Amino acid sequence: GSSPMCFPAGDFLTSAQDVLLGRLDIAPAGGDPQVIDFWMSAEQFEYWSHTFLTVDVVKGRGSGFSVESPEGVRFMIRSRLMETTTPFV
Repeated sequence: GSSPMCFPAGDFLTSAQDVLLGRLDIAPAGGDPQVIDFWMSAEQFEYWSHTFLTVDVVKGRGSGFSVESPEGVRFMIRSRLMETTTPFV
């Protein structure tokens, strides 16, 4: 897998060259929702369009200034090939 960087809303500027893939609720179980938008550059989206991506949380050290860094966990992207021949572009 790979480790995405996740920033609080407003700390990372997006543009028309970015694709919103979804919204992640990072709240503890039973807690109030804490939503983070998950963006990818259009170029990366094109490259990964034939895969199914899963954002997971695992124990470990987070990346740099990513929001999970002080929590003793990190985000990880796991990918697998789609079973269809039509990509998501």
